[in-house]
Amino acid sequence: MLDNIEIIGLIAAVLTTSAFLPQVYKTWKTKDVSSLSMPMLILFFVGIILWFIYGIYINSLSLIIANGITIGSYALLIFFKFKYANN
Repeated sequence: MLDNIEIIGLIAAVLTTSAFLPQVYKTWKTKDVSSLSMPMLILFFVGIILWFIYGIYINSLSLIIANGITIGSYALLIFFKFKYANN
């Protein structure tokens, strides 16, 4: 059973995680990665992985779901940055 705090976390997870998806889609469609900073992508990616591990450690469904999806989104952005960097 989810408590009220975890429900708030799940709502926040949906909102913040979905905020990254338009950027991933736009980058995929346009293949324009010039505005993506690799240091920012890497730092954020490492931070997301740490939040994911923390979510597992404290058994927080909202942290696990949000950061699991965001790890995938940011992995795609990093992949696109390498793939389309010379276009």
